[in-house]
Amino acid sequence: MADVSPHVLERYSRVPEQATADGPADEFLHLACLTYSDMDNPERWARAREILRASPGLAEGNVHVAAATAGTGALRRVLAGDPEAASREGGPFRWTPLCYLAYARHDPDITLPAVLQAARLLLGAGADPNAGYLWHGLPTPFTVLTGAFGEGELGPVRQPRHPHSLALARLLLEAGADPNDGQALYNRMFQPGNDHLKLLIEFGLGNGDGGPWRQRLGDALDTPAGMVRGALAWAITHGMTERVQLLVPLPAIDLTVPWGRGDPAGREVTWTAMAATTGHRDLVDYLVTHGAPPCVLAPADAFVAAALAADRGWLGELLARNPGLPDEVRAARPALVTWAAAIGAIPAVELLVELGFDVNAMGRTDIPSDQPWQTALHEAAGDGNLELAAALLRLGADPGIRDARFDGTPLGWARHFGQHAVAALLAGYQR
Repeated sequence: MADVSPHVLERYSRVPEQATADGPADEFLHLACLTYSDMDNPERWARAREILRASPGLAEGNVHVAAATAGTGALRRVLAGDPEAASREGGPFRWTPLCYLAYARHDPDITLPAVLQAARLLLGAGADPNAGYLWHGLPTPFTVLTGAFGEGELGPVRQPRHPHSLALARLLLEAGADPNDGQALYNRMFQPGNDHLKLLIEFGLGNGDGGPWRQRLGDALDTPAGMVRGALAWAITHGMTERVQLLVPLPAIDLTVPWGRGDPAGREVTWTAMAATTGHRDLVDYLVTHGAPPCVLAPADAFVAAALAADRGWLGELLARNPGLPDEVRAARPALVTWAAAIGAIPAVELLVELGFDVNAMGRTDIPSDQPWQTALHEAAGDGNLELAAALLRLGADPGIRDARFDGTPLGWARHFGQHAVAALLAGYQR
């Protein structure tokens, strides 16, 4: 990754969880906004509402509170006397007012007219629709648009969208926000919804030069085409068919160009091979129909594809030609059962265990990786997949095993994620 200039890092880096509050206004803003840290949760937003109730005039004379609360009257009065306040950084996070408007989550009942009018007042006074900051100095900016779209690694409860996400995002895009927002794409990639993507595509996702943030960050920030390719790779890997269908027609996507090099031997990974070896054989035909070369797999990759598809006929043909394939794949992909569980493929889990793969192996479930994070049973527990959890237990999964990251049992995962049916099942296995 290219280096970012020290000047840019100093100017735009923020560490929201280290921010301090000086007085009730700052305390309100600190509690009301998404910080993309472990602090984000509904309890904080409730405390922000309590501060507002105790100090109903908090927005008067404070452009950042007025923006966060969409207090159009207070905004008008501030901007009438000081138009430059629309672009002034301040509050506990040293954000512009538009950022506070976009990241505030304290009021789920905030009205659409108030939000849009507040945004128009700020934009009309010169606020930058591409304003944002570098979270912990990392080179993917958290922009105003990022805040409007919301979501992220902690999920839609702790990091929800803005209550008027699409309308606010559309207004920002119409005002000149660059649609190539890598952080927004990342935050919204975990859930299956695609309304954000349709809007970004409408305004030119994948085109252009990357806007002001790429001018500041250079090659440290992905190109628009690179962002779209990355989004497509995630969608294929996770079987998000509608998202694949939205992205494939974009000019930035050329299915004849491989995704990249994906193993120590430096072999190229094609889009169709990606689909096949992550358990989404249905997408292979779609990709070929839309210009990808036919899928050609090495024997080990074909074994993975056949196993994840639970295609015993194909697997039999492979093993007849190469009886040592199971041992070869087990050595290279010891946690393949974990990925089969991640895609919810119970027949594949059963077949892999039958072929000697360890049902208690630890791997990642966000991507197909054998990095030892958690087991298939942890995944089933956290996802609330009762049928998968029962199948894993029947196949010998250890209900008392602890994951390598959080030292939690599958029962602990089920309880943490509120998966009551799976928790009840696992509780019956406690000694």
